[in-house]
Amino acid sequence: MKATPLVLASAIAAIIALPAAAQKAETEKCYGIAKAGQNDCQTATSSCAGTSKKDGQKDAWIAVPKGTCAKIVGASTTAAK
Repeated sequence: MKATPLVLASAIAAIIALPAAAQKAETEKCYGIAKAGQNDCQTATSSCAGTSKKDGQKDAWIAVPKGTCAKIVGASTTAAK
């Protein structure tokens, strides 16, 4: 019966660690697919995240899991000029 608190504590620790492990996954910048106002960082014409002016803006990017961008039609791993 004394093992139950240890098992419970281990399960809670594992649940807490999951988000941190997910954040360590490799990502890449994927340009040209963000909805207006949903980009992750600056563009050539704006200085902040969430400021892209139109859907599919070629210099606006979002972070996606590495290898995903190549599978999206119209997406690029480099900004169009």
